[in-house]
Amino acid sequence: MIKKIVLAYSGGLDTSVAIQWLKEKYNSEIIAFCADLGQGEDLDAIEEKALKTGASKVYIENLKEEFVKEYIFSMLRANAVYEGSYLLGTSIARPLIAKKQIEVAEKEGAEAVAHGATGKGNDQVRFELTYYALKPDIKVIAPWREWQFNSRQSLIEYSVRNNIPVTATREKPYSTDRNLFHISYEGGILEDPWEEPPSDMYTMIVPPENAPDKPVYIEISYEKGDPVAINNEIMSPATLLERLNSIAGENGIGRIDIVENRYVGIKSRGVYETPGGTVLHLAHRAIESITLDREITHLRDSLIPRYAELIYYGYWVSPERFALQNFIDDIQKDVNGTVRLKLYKGTCSVTGRKSPNSLYHPEFATFEAEDVYNQKDAEGFIKLNALRLKLRKLR
Repeated sequence: MIKKIVLAYSGGLDTSVAIQWLKEKYNSEIIAFCADLGQGEDLDAIEEKALKTGASKVYIENLKEEFVKEYIFSMLRANAVYEGSYLLGTSIARPLIAKKQIEVAEKEGAEAVAHGATGKGNDQVRFELTYYALKPDIKVIAPWREWQFNSRQSLIEYSVRNNIPVTATREKPYSTDRNLFHISYEGGILEDPWEEPPSDMYTMIVPPENAPDKPVYIEISYEKGDPVAINNEIMSPATLLERLNSIAGENGIGRIDIVENRYVGIKSRGVYETPGGTVLHLAHRAIESITLDREITHLRDSLIPRYAELIYYGYWVSPERFALQNFIDDIQKDVNGTVRLKLYKGTCSVTGRKSPNSLYHPEFATFEAEDVYNQKDAEGFIKLNALRLKLRKLR
């Protein structure tokens, strides 16, 4: 018998229906847990909605600073990007939600946790791998894998019959997920990869054609691989990201439309807005370009796809991710300095970088006369490296 279930609750369609369905199915007390990750919603209204829908208690935790400092910045230090485009905004939020959900379950003495992720997507894996890694004996309930509903449309119809207020409609049935790092749009009218997303769908970024006609220049300062200031103004991690979201969003930066490979084997079309994150990704690579050794850079870059997969697949709490993170963080100790960027109508370009730990030396790089590099030395270097190529041809 399950007496208490802690549900990861967002106030959206799936989890709103889940509260009532779980009560009916398991005859249990439902405790709603809502993580404030900067989704910009009225959390008091979400709490009231959860209670009205049938939750006995609601936990709402402000996790914005922890989310940015311990999760997003850790990921950005690795330059993580999945399949060349996706900056992992949804993926990186799930392990933190799951971690805090387990903490609530332990505090409340709940036997089970539940989530609103579908049986076709990645989030079910991300939540559950984290649950089991942190509390191996926890009972996990995934309503989408059990209930009779087979589509979001059927959920909408159920919510209407049961007077459950929802934001999804028959006219705009796509699913969104927002946090301080990004917002995603999936499903519904976006399922045809040939169809252009509706122009009124976007929320964080203005269309590039409507962005200001004058470029904006900003400077981002770094300490040990983490951004700490914008234009010399030191800010907390969450405040810095919020500021960048505003600046980049106003200039139309950070929108992508991709078809990605889900962990479960299905291709999925996703549209994402990641304004501040797009700028930070570019800026971090720029400051690394003058502070990291070549072979260290190449070794780390060879690990980026694997690191990004671990986040996308849900293995944040895994020994292999911890090992990679330790390596990545160790090489960031000299990634200090400032990057200057130009933001203009959907583009972000680096216009300058400087660092007290710079490995870039103008006296070596110059095409003008200098005394520190003997160009004659390159001849033997080239011949030694050409030896295997010559022997192959001679064969």
